[in-house]
Amino acid sequence: MKIGRPTGIPALVLAAVLAPGAVCAQDDGETVRSMLAAQIRSQGFVCEKSLGATRDARRSKPDHAVWVLKCSNANYRVSRAPDMAAKVEPLR
Repeated sequence: MKIGRPTGIPALVLAAVLAPGAVCAQDDGETVRSMLAAQIRSQGFVCEKSLGATRDARRSKPDHAVWVLKCSNANYRVSRAPDMAAKVEPLR
């Protein structure tokens, strides 16, 4: 009997299931940063280069995450709820 990767499951997905900490932890900060930057750009805001993203624990609630996104040209507070456009506030 041959045991191997089930057909139809990409290797990266299989690796994430088998070792979630090893695959996901390495780029979490960059992934959140780039995802938030892409989202605000799609909503018409300018983020030339994303430099960092920090979760605002005080303003965040279950199913409503709030992040501060630092871009090379501006800083934004980004509030995200499932299935809705982000609320984006430019910060001074």
